[in-house]
Amino acid sequence: METNMNPINQRETPITFSPQYTVLLVIDPVNDFLSEGGAGWEMTKSTVQLKDVVANIQRAIEGARRRGIPVIFGPMAYTEEDYADHELQRRCGINRIMFEKKMFLAGSWGADFHPDLQPLDDEIVLLPHKGCDVFRTDLPSHLERLGTTHLVIAGMAANLCCEATGRRATEEGFDVTFLGNAIGAESIPAYEASVLLNYPLIGNAVMDVEEFLAGVEPLPSDTAAVAPVTVQPGDKVRGSDHLELGVVKQVVAATEAIEGHIVVPRGLIFKKDTYIPHDAVVRRAGSEVFINVPTVVAGNMPWGEPPTRSEQEAKRGPRAQDVETLYGSHAPSFQDSETN
Repeated sequence: METNMNPINQRETPITFSPQYTVLLVIDPVNDFLSEGGAGWEMTKSTVQLKDVVANIQRAIEGARRRGIPVIFGPMAYTEEDYADHELQRRCGINRIMFEKKMFLAGSWGADFHPDLQPLDDEIVLLPHKGCDVFRTDLPSHLERLGTTHLVIAGMAANLCCEATGRRATEEGFDVTFLGNAIGAESIPAYEASVLLNYPLIGNAVMDVEEFLAGVEPLPSDTAAVAPVTVQPGDKVRGSDHLELGVVKQVVAATEAIEGHIVVPRGLIFKKDTYIPHDAVVRRAGSEVFINVPTVVAGNMPWGEPPTRSEQEAKRGPRAQDVETLYGSHAPSFQDSETN
């Protein structure tokens, strides 16, 4: 049975953003979405202004540059051939809207970068994506060349390109973080559906720009010896939806019988002391730690007792070589390529 190579598993995954392995992907930071007079401005202005999206994207970009994290820009651009030859306007609702409103036309002011969000000459500008998934460009080759394992996403629009690209990145094995205050959408309900409901499940965390930058490892030149970042008692714990779960009471190291874990005492979310396995902690930014479970689910996780090694092993399921039929009574159907 074939499985995708998971870049996260190729090395020990830190709970910080390593400049060596992290990329900031800024999707569609262009005038049609972000500037007054843009073809999509009347749709996007509510969330762009509410979240101060342009200023927050700018902070993310400039902060990433100072910390040695590569910034990749992923814009759109449409030509006559896209519509006359490929009939993209017939593909789906968003392509029809972009066609009718003449959005992102190649070479136009609307398809150009917002004046405050300009790429530097030595930064990567991707080939245009024609749908929502930026992975359908040259993005994968750049990520592979850079050795990327952690993808941080900002830009437009929350429920379309940002969500589709983040979902695909997760499926391809990347650690995905969404910068909630550096993302806009065509409406507030669309924004909230993605940032509050979908991102916490398809990614590892929703963070603010300030938290992302606080979670970046210092450059080697910044200090002679950088101690590993670890969870500390007193750290604030957040779910993958960015909502607060409690405060770390104790950090417990692994033993022969017990998996390493943190203890969060009972409170508003947890009705009793909760024992969260270390490998559920995906990020530490300043004095805040993030687990990759949404707050609405965290209280129902089976974390009422310290996690034993035997329990954790049982959760992994059987070895592939011991499975006769994947779906209990049935095996997958497949067609032999030689018979095509």
